[in-house]
Amino acid sequence: PRSAQDVVRSVELAAEAGVPITARGAGTSMSGQSIGSGLVLDTSLGLNGIREFDPEARRVVVEPGIVLDELNRYLAPHGLFFPIDVATSSRATIGGMAGNNSAGARSIRYGHMVEQVLGIEAVLPDGSLAWFGPTPDPRNRTTTAPAAATALHTALQAIYARESEELVRRLPDVPRHVAGYALQRLGRPDGTLADLLVGSEGTLAIFTAVELRLHPVPATRGLAVCRFPDIRAALAAVPAIVELEPTAVELVDRTLLELASEIPAFRSTLGRIVGDEREDPRVPGGILLVEFAGEDPEAVGGRLAAILDVARGEGADGAYVARDPGLQAEIWELRKAGLNIATSMREPRKPIAFIEDCTIPLDRLPEWYDRLSSVIATHETTAIWYAHASVGCLHVRPALDLREPLDIRRLRALATEAFAIARELGGSHSGEHGDGIVRSEFIEPMLGSRLAAAFEDVKTCFDPTGLLNPGKIVRPPRMDDRGLFRYSPDYQPSEPETALDWSEWGGLVGAVEMCNNNGACRQAAPGVMCPSYRATREEQHSTRGRANALRLVMAGQLGDPERAWESDELHDAMDLCIGCKACRRECPTGVDMARMKIEYLYRQNATHGLARRDRALASLPRLARWISRVPTFANMRNHAGPFAALIDGTLELASDRPLPRWAPRPFAPPRKQREAAAHDPATAARKGRRVVVFVDTFTRYFEPENAYAAARVLQAAGYSVQYAERPGRPVCCGRTYLNAGLVEEARAEMDRLVQVLLPFADRGIPIIGLEPSCLLTLRDELLAVRPGDAADRIAVHGWLFSEFIAEECLDRLTFENQDERTSQALVHGHCHEKAFGAAESTLQALGAVPGLEAAAIPAGCCGMAGSFGYEAEHAELSRTIGELDLAPAIREAAETTCLIANGTSCRHQIRDLTGRDAVHLAVALDRALAE
Repeated sequence: PRSAQDVVRSVELAAEAGVPITARGAGTSMSGQSIGSGLVLDTSLGLNGIREFDPEARRVVVEPGIVLDELNRYLAPHGLFFPIDVATSSRATIGGMAGNNSAGARSIRYGHMVEQVLGIEAVLPDGSLAWFGPTPDPRNRTTTAPAAATALHTALQAIYARESEELVRRLPDVPRHVAGYALQRLGRPDGTLADLLVGSEGTLAIFTAVELRLHPVPATRGLAVCRFPDIRAALAAVPAIVELEPTAVELVDRTLLELASEIPAFRSTLGRIVGDEREDPRVPGGILLVEFAGEDPEAVGGRLAAILDVARGEGADGAYVARDPGLQAEIWELRKAGLNIATSMREPRKPIAFIEDCTIPLDRLPEWYDRLSSVIATHETTAIWYAHASVGCLHVRPALDLREPLDIRRLRALATEAFAIARELGGSHSGEHGDGIVRSEFIEPMLGSRLAAAFEDVKTCFDPTGLLNPGKIVRPPRMDDRGLFRYSPDYQPSEPETALDWSEWGGLVGAVEMCNNNGACRQAAPGVMCPSYRATREEQHSTRGRANALRLVMAGQLGDPERAWESDELHDAMDLCIGCKACRRECPTGVDMARMKIEYLYRQNATHGLARRDRALASLPRLARWISRVPTFANMRNHAGPFAALIDGTLELASDRPLPRWAPRPFAPPRKQREAAAHDPATAARKGRRVVVFVDTFTRYFEPENAYAAARVLQAAGYSVQYAERPGRPVCCGRTYLNAGLVEEARAEMDRLVQVLLPFADRGIPIIGLEPSCLLTLRDELLAVRPGDAADRIAVHGWLFSEFIAEECLDRLTFENQDERTSQALVHGHCHEKAFGAAESTLQALGAVPGLEAAAIPAGCCGMAGSFGYEAEHAELSRTIGELDLAPAIREAAETTCLIANGTSCRHQIRDLTGRDAVHLAVALDRALAE
């Protein structure tokens, strides 16, 4: 839907046809709220705007599909924010959060969504549009059913009056309880039907606008990290810590921390958490993250000082304050990724969310831990514990394999026993993630048959035909109905023959199943993942969409797997993956879609062969030495109309994009080295510090000046420079072949390269590359194309030029700022640099140049992605991706700003979109070398 009227018409049509409707935002709800047959209304694509904003009144009216982080970026210049900070804030929509009555880490201060929602515009099951809030229509909005809203209010007040005593008797007295419908809020003096709609999970009405209460951004935030020997000790300390009135107290357990250490995106953060001010480097049994925020820095500072004493007095074996805002942000990101980190396990058993919502009185948390741990152990499994200790809502995830009948029986047994303990301790079984499919059937045993019947009456008042999201809250299915499982009883995926090594995941099926639908790839903030989704906002172009498509193909859920591999639907999903590798790092479960695309293309080539253009571009390393002999003729394509038309028509290239220019003279190593390399490449370098430079095809034939500049910088640092050469055709990493799915051709290129590089690696000589996509192939695809000891040794010794300079050379180099007008450098990191955590090294190297301030451009992918941006059918999307962040940031930069981009594709995209020239780090440092 693009408007409220689209929703109205959709509901009318569905009602006429008797088709159920499920409204959803990002589809990331934990309990199955967005799972259902019938018509799905995805509000995130078109119904995602801001209708009204009153900064003085601190109110905003938004459409349901707007993402929380995007809303807060809009509010930030006004010093305001919306405080319900769910862990999925980069993709969670306000409509989904309201439907779920979300809370978040800071609920101890800001409560649930219901405390912050002022009113809701919604479509009722008969297609009428109504406003629900403190007054019939406080903003004079046009609604079609004010009388219906009034009648509903009267009917629901009657149900509340009838059940008020039962509500007092049965509802648990804990800070978090969201089971069923919030009838109890109708007893408040300011209670409205908006309170009832919040948390109704799309079963009563479909939201088209939500009015929110805003809050000022705290002037000061501080974060204390308190380390405990075990979880029980951490939980025992919570009541005393809460007495200090923090804004958040979050638990992270040892298992989650250990899993995080295996994920590149969190490894450095974990090292800083564990290592700071701690003699014992082992991962602690449990950590409490305690945040204080407010307007008075001294008051916040005083409480941070107090928390250290309180934590140690309550049994902490270490505590410190994370004062650096950057570190605080990293720690919170690790915590927010808790569920996804948990499911990054590569074993068949994964931590499953089904008893993760219990909320227990704080003084009984240790008892809850003891008793539930005993139950989990009795069922012969383990669990991860983390999340909102401040309000007693701990996310407990037992590890189960829901393809195994015994573990499915354990699922129900664990739920039944855990909820019974929660009830006995005075807690709630449903504290944050709602009821959905997972917990709705437990409403009656937990709250009693009378309240369950009252909730049926609420549903009937709003939705007498059961049109909206059936099976949630009332009339639910069994939570262990395998027909509703992701892995149904007949789930039998077919493991295809693969070209790459997937043994790390137990096969390609296992690698694809790592996607747990957490939706991190749907983020729209400046970042790398996922470029094509950010440009299109279409689910099929997200990493999640592609992974689900591949899983359905291999499981036979799209028909015969062999035919499904060739389907247009799968092609459409895979086509726009540009191999940025961001998911390899940024996906919390490590779904490597770039590598999966190679497998997809490999299968396509085996069936359909390769298009003329793709064959030509893939073969560039073998054709380049011949084409480079006639550079003037080769460059005519960019100038000669008829010749360009012939080339573009034959190869289906974008006619309005200039191709990279062939250099007048390709790179050539010194004659003496060529002779020495032909005899013995491992001993050709002079004595002393030695490095070998791998000059890739792009550098060699298009920008040889980068290689010469790199050599001068390395020599200035005291290194003798050898080049990775062999007689005849230069060596290549096989990158262009991999991009076309030509794995066997890539393997042949890698074999040649390994023969040259292995002698250097065996002698511990650093192997330095200039083009990120080529050098990092040695750390990535080389290990999957030709796994073995040789590839492992080469990968260990491979360095990006920027990494080597930053980590090994800066203390031996002297720089001068040769141009007084240039005081700033802006750096655009190549996607593969970011995927391997190497982008920071360029900034570190530039930091050694006096008078030059270097900063990273807050941008994701440039959009060129090798040949992608030159292909006729992809050129426009390539530009769209580049225009998301990169191009606007460069246009705003002063003309004297030095632009750095280590990727050849990135440099060309910057030139094409902005007319500005960016240079490789090697060139920038070479220019800055002191005389």
